[in-house]
Amino acid sequence: MAAKSFDMIVIGAGPGGYVAAIRGAQLGLKVAIVEREHLGGICLNWGCIPTKAMLRSAEVFHLMHRAKEFGLKAEGLGYDLDGVVKRSRGVAKQLASGVGHLLKKNKVTVVMGEATLPAKGKVAVKTDKGSEEMTAPTIVLATGARARKLPGLEPDGELVWAYKKALVPPRMPKKLLVIGSGAIGIEFASFYNTLGAETTVVEVMDRILPVEDAEISAFAKKAFEKQGMTIREKATVKKLDRGKGTVTAHIEQGGKTATEEFDTVISAVGIVGNVEGLGLEELGVQVDRTHVVTDEYCRTGVEGLFAIGDVAGAPWLAHKASHEGVMVAELAAGGHPHAVKPDSIAGCTYCQPQVASVGMTEAQAKDKGYEVKVGRFPFIGNGKAIALGEPEGLIKTVFDAKTGELLGAHMVGAEVTELIQGYVVGRQLETTEADLMEAVFPHPTLSEMMHESVLDAWGRAIHF
Repeated sequence: MAAKSFDMIVIGAGPGGYVAAIRGAQLGLKVAIVEREHLGGICLNWGCIPTKAMLRSAEVFHLMHRAKEFGLKAEGLGYDLDGVVKRSRGVAKQLASGVGHLLKKNKVTVVMGEATLPAKGKVAVKTDKGSEEMTAPTIVLATGARARKLPGLEPDGELVWAYKKALVPPRMPKKLLVIGSGAIGIEFASFYNTLGAETTVVEVMDRILPVEDAEISAFAKKAFEKQGMTIREKATVKKLDRGKGTVTAHIEQGGKTATEEFDTVISAVGIVGNVEGLGLEELGVQVDRTHVVTDEYCRTGVEGLFAIGDVAGAPWLAHKASHEGVMVAELAAGGHPHAVKPDSIAGCTYCQPQVASVGMTEAQAKDKGYEVKVGRFPFIGNGKAIALGEPEGLIKTVFDAKTGELLGAHMVGAEVTELIQGYVVGRQLETTEADLMEAVFPHPTLSEMMHESVLDAWGRAIHF
């Protein structure tokens, strides 16, 4: 059977791959995309989207309990875990089918199966019906990543869960241990804690949400503890003894090891890239700790072969993957796009309170030798936050004292995952403190706090 020829073949149909395919098709390229499991990838099916749907249910449940504060009455409150999960799966399904529609509309050839790279410019796909051979001058690896498994802490689907099982739980945990406090761990901790699970989070680093600014991490920790969570930092789960319906965790902290019983454990200790079984080593592709090594344009060093998204390393964010997908498609079509700058990509965590950030933390800026000016503004000083009943939060901005460049912005509080984009646009446009000070922010909005945080860096905050 003769190999089918394309201008570009994309392997993996997550937010990196399907966006690359659509952009390539828009630019007139003949594009094929290979996916082994679900269109939309982990993000739409088992990650970003279904978790947000579940967290929204938890947020509404939390608000129902606060009805009296708002002059409202709500009695006999409860939840139906199966109903929460069903809604979450429905949201994921709706969006995944939307991806199929978009690929079809853009005339992208979709091949469901397992891909390998037998030679440069070639893709072989094992499908239900046998195998297919395809060729293209541009091949894009967008194979994503999966949950890291630590020896002794491996998920079993019953007592110890990875993210997939945590999204379709067989039962409601009563006493929950979450290992790892990055975005995935803290979102699940927040969800189950809000629904009433007695929740403990163990983090090996010196603080939870370790990639965030230290001040934001400390604020979030206080908020979580107020909600009844137990947070254990600089701690390691050494091993898990699995019994009948219980798990005994051996937790080491401060040189001492103690045991504690839980009925459920969620392991959220990072991710590993899906690099196996593709034939990368034979092609001469460099892989470092399960991630494909690329340059700033996602080139792998093998001519015509690109790697984007989680498989190409941090930051492990869907929006970074999508942006890289667009960049690679434009390169394939002969364009001259700008390289994606990782430090201009915002990170968002949808726990309660939400956390969002872009650019350097205060510590990183100082380590790089900047003389900084730092501004802060608390939610308690904002009219809209008080009217919403969300007076707990903080917005922090970090500037270069000499040039006024916005080096970083860090937030914790209600709706900050939506607010952060204001600073992202500011950084993209190379804004200075003067530009931000002169911008008029609408009233009453949460966004006014962003203005005040900038003013505060220069000792000019009005409302605090």
